[in-house]
Amino acid sequence: QSQLEESGGGLVQAGGSLRLSCATSGRTSGSFAMGWFRQAPGREREFVAAIRWSGGSVFYADSVKGRFTISRDKAKSTMYLQMNSLKPEDTAVYYCAADPSIIQSSLFSHRNYRYWGQGTQVTVSS
Repeated sequence: QSQLEESGGGLVQAGGSLRLSCATSGRTSGSFAMGWFRQAPGREREFVAAIRWSGGSVFYADSVKGRFTISRDKAKSTMYLQMNSLKPEDTAVYYCAADPSIIQSSLFSHRNYRYWGQGTQVTVSS
């Protein structure tokens, strides 16, 4: 069983940067993967990025490609989301998620992740 603890987030002006962190406990071997999702008011939770823990393969939503970078530090059991060139439309609650055995095609839907962080607010002002 994994527990996820998020940190980071806050208020930033458009064009600015923020970094989110998500520390995980529990086993991270095998098909373990983690991801970031976000949810704006009145909208469904949407995929932002995901990373395979073992091999480091990364995946991004088209809306954040070239601006956001997902990474992980195995020694610290922590995943990061570096967000650059932030836009007002990036404003949302950001959640980290994890699953111990998730296939690649399932990485992009929040319904396929077993464990979730508490969420952190990111607000980008124009």
